[in-house]
Amino acid sequence: MSEEALYMDDSYLKEFDATVIGIKDGKHIFLDKTAFYPTGGGQPCDYGSLIRKSDGKRFDVVNVAKMDGKIAHELREPGLQEGDHVHGGIDWERRYKLMRMHTAAHLLSAMCFKMGAKMTGNQLGTDESRIDFDLEQFDKERITQQVAMLNESMKRDAPVKVYYMDREEALKDPEMVKLAKILPPAVERLRIVDIKDMDRQADGGTHVKSTKEVGEIVITKMENKGKSNRRVYFTLK
Repeated sequence: MSEEALYMDDSYLKEFDATVIGIKDGKHIFLDKTAFYPTGGGQPCDYGSLIRKSDGKRFDVVNVAKMDGKIAHELREPGLQEGDHVHGGIDWERRYKLMRMHTAAHLLSAMCFKMGAKMTGNQLGTDESRIDFDLEQFDKERITQQVAMLNESMKRDAPVKVYYMDREEALKDPEMVKLAKILPPAVERLRIVDIKDMDRQADGGTHVKSTKEVGEIVITKMENKGKSNRRVYFTLK
């Protein structure tokens, strides 16, 4: 049993057709292909629905997560059967907010990297997100200035492209991994998210097509979490 993760190549895909190829506990559905993003990498999952083509019955998707290495769609109520053909649709407003946030997080991680810091974690949200990074000297004024410069750079409308590279070749570039002590999954081909002249790193999440779509990054709070661990909260406008 395997599925095709459509979001990997097209983050803007809102609807798709698929076939149910597996069920677990009645309400966890596995499809032959899906545009639903499963929780991972600090990015929350997509919500949406699956509509059974035979009778038009709608099943709400309330959670999406990896289960036994496969993408499981948790339904609000059971009812789908193996072999059912469905039409899937994601909550696009939610997804698009998360796409903007994820691209913003990459830009912030690149900014921190240039300041000599690596990200230690992140958590994206539709209204507010945060990044954690390792930095000895926590100069909040400098960070504020750097973010202002970053916002100006984003207005250049730099394209965001997704492509694949051999793992060995990709990891020769020290800037490819901006998460401290965390390497990409042990797969032969890595998915690369490339923000022209601004950032390039291995990543499995969904992103916008250009920096102009991100909007403006607004820092809402900065915290010292002890030792060299720093936390920055941000939103977009």
